[in-house]
Amino acid sequence: MTKDKGQITNFLKTTRLFRDLEAEQLEAIASVVRLQQYDKGKMLFWQGDRGTGFFLVRSGKVKVFQLSGGGKEQILGLFEAGEYFAEVPALDGGCFPASAATLEKTEIVFFPREAFLKLLENQPAIAINLLSAFARHLRQFAKIIENLSLREVPGRLAAYLLDRSISENNSDIITLDISKGQLAAFVGTIPETLSRSFNKLVQEDLILREGNEIKIRDRASLKQRAGRV
Repeated sequence: MTKDKGQITNFLKTTRLFRDLEAEQLEAIASVVRLQQYDKGKMLFWQGDRGTGFFLVRSGKVKVFQLSGGGKEQILGLFEAGEYFAEVPALDGGCFPASAATLEKTEIVFFPREAFLKLLENQPAIAINLLSAFARHLRQFAKIIENLSLREVPGRLAAYLLDRSISENNSDIITLDISKGQLAAFVGTIPETLSRSFNKLVQEDLILREGNEIKIRDRASLKQRAGRV
C-alpha cells in the first residue's frame, strides 16, 4: 500500500460515513479517490455544473450555497473534517443543485462518480452502508427548509445555536467560527437583522454574548424559540 493510500484509508475509517466498513473495503475505496487541495475562497463547483463526484472534507471548511437572482447568498450547509457533500448528483448523474467554496485552506477527498459507482457494483456492502448515511443528509436538508420557511430569524438563530451546541457535546459555551455575513447567509437573513436577533435573544435572557462566544443561559426556552418542544 502506498503512503498516500494508507493515509487515506486511515482517515476514512475515522469518518462517520465509512467507520463501519472492513479494512479491505476501506482500501478499495482509497484506491479510487483523489486528494485535492484548495486555498481559502476557492470554488469547488458552481450550481448547474455536471455532477462528476462527491466530496469528503479531510481538513478545512467548505460552504455549500445558492445565489438568488439578485445575488443574495443562502448557505445550505457548512462542512468540516469528516463531513461529506454533493453525494446526490454523484449518484444520479445530474447537475450540482448548489455551489461550493472553501472558507479556509482545505483538503478534500474526491470520489469520482464513474469509478465509485463501479466500486459499488463490486462491493454492495459499501452501498448498503452509504444508504443510511445519505438518508441522514436528506433529513438535515429537510430541517433547513423547515427552519427557513416556518420560523422568524430569532427562531432560526436559536436553532443554529442549539445545533452547534449538540455538535460540541451539548456544551453551553459556543464559539462562533464563521463571519457575521456567513452566519447571516446560513440563517437566511442579512447581517443587520442577525444583530437584532442576537440582541433579542440576549434581552430575553436566553443567551449571553461576548464577541464570538455565546453562552446558553436557558436551554429550554431557547428550544421553544427554535420550535423544538
